[in-house]
Amino acid sequence: MARTSTEKPTAKPLDSFFKISERGSTVGREVRGGLVTFVTMAYIIVLNPLILGSFSAEGPGAKTDATGAILGVPQVAAVTALVAGVLTILMGVVANFPFALAAGLGINALVAYTIAPQMTWAAAMGLVLVNGLVVLLLVVTGVRKMVFNAVPPPLKVGIAVGIGLFIALIGLVDAGFVTPGSGTPVQLGINGSIASWPTAVFVVTLVVMAILVARGVKGAILLGVLFGTVLAIVVEAIVNAGPSNGEIATGWNLGYPALPDDVFGIPDLSLLGEVNFDAWVQVPAITAALLVFSLVLTDFFDTIGTMTGLGREAGLADKDGQLPNVGKGLFIDSLGAVAGGAASASSNTVYVESASGIAEGARTGLANVVTGLLFIAAMFFTPLYEVVPIEAAAPALVVVGALMIRQITEIDFRDFTVALPAFLTIVVMPFTYSIANGIGAGFVSYVVLQAATGRARTVHPLMWVVSVAFVVYFAIGPIQAALS
Repeated sequence: MARTSTEKPTAKPLDSFFKISERGSTVGREVRGGLVTFVTMAYIIVLNPLILGSFSAEGPGAKTDATGAILGVPQVAAVTALVAGVLTILMGVVANFPFALAAGLGINALVAYTIAPQMTWAAAMGLVLVNGLVVLLLVVTGVRKMVFNAVPPPLKVGIAVGIGLFIALIGLVDAGFVTPGSGTPVQLGINGSIASWPTAVFVVTLVVMAILVARGVKGAILLGVLFGTVLAIVVEAIVNAGPSNGEIATGWNLGYPALPDDVFGIPDLSLLGEVNFDAWVQVPAITAALLVFSLVLTDFFDTIGTMTGLGREAGLADKDGQLPNVGKGLFIDSLGAVAGGAASASSNTVYVESASGIAEGARTGLANVVTGLLFIAAMFFTPLYEVVPIEAAAPALVVVGALMIRQITEIDFRDFTVALPAFLTIVVMPFTYSIANGIGAGFVSYVVLQAATGRARTVHPLMWVVSVAFVVYFAIGPIQAALS
């Protein structure tokens, strides 16, 4: 593929290192893709501190450990951006994937609401670090890659489609388009109506972005996010909707569209290294072991599922769904748990929002370098990044979800032994807000149906082992209660 004239003087070394032309991309597309991925992920710099940290131990919703101590929001924000930036760059340079990493949602909540209340924050982060070392061992021994390759193609497709629905739901919920219902699990907006200006901005931005994508406009997703941000700033200046203050769909959620008082600040990195392994003496050893088991299983399969979906969407997977350099990618991801625990940022993992950059054209690790550098810069410019409300970025997740779901045509739904596992994989992810849960439901049902129809020998031995592990994972509550 011929390169554009603007790339000739500078793109050759980049092209050779990142295989940009070989993967049908350009430097411009990679830069745009990296920027879009950052914009759709930047919310984690604000959200992770709100989940893990608190402004005071006495305030409403304060997350305290067993001693009543808290993690400061500014400190968590700083380490969240730092770890995400470094690991994202490593993933791009070492594995050449456009898969960005940041603190994993779900795992951070598990740490904040389940693990930390039983011990000190340092001990809780020590368990996250141990989880990372276990996963790293599985990578080094090749077990993680073998499990990755043992997954049948239909389930890999189901994982990709499920992730598409999952990230679309994340976008709809974060923007207030979908909220907890009154008498129903979920509802449209407020009492079945789009009754807030922020949600209206989301809808308008989604329509504009969809039109741009449909017309094949270059940089459509990025342009859509920028349009939404400008629209949000104008709307806020007129109607003064204010921040949500925890009430989704009544104000701006996860970002406020107004120029901040300050745009620069020195990051507080005092949480780096505040970790120990005292959990094994602060709680019963069996409790600590079960907590690590839960972390490992979630970390292990969240990444496998996410990388499978992203790799297929980027066109990097072969006909069997295998990815090049997958071992290196899994290795960097496992370092995310180690680094996240050591920095008190919680386990870092590959983010499904990377699909937005992939949809923008990202195909190589150069996009990750761009995203990572923006994360590192965000440590110093956090107030400026908060100007982009999630209502302006969430439409990208919905559009990408629509793009990813197209792969569902590759599943043969005429075979029920394949149809049900794929279906459960697809629907359980968004319904339970967990990639690991969807994978577990699909794996277990696949093994059971294959065995029940006389095809047990066609199932890879590792699928049996993993399915048993998932059965234990799903029953962890009763098991822990019985053992204690």
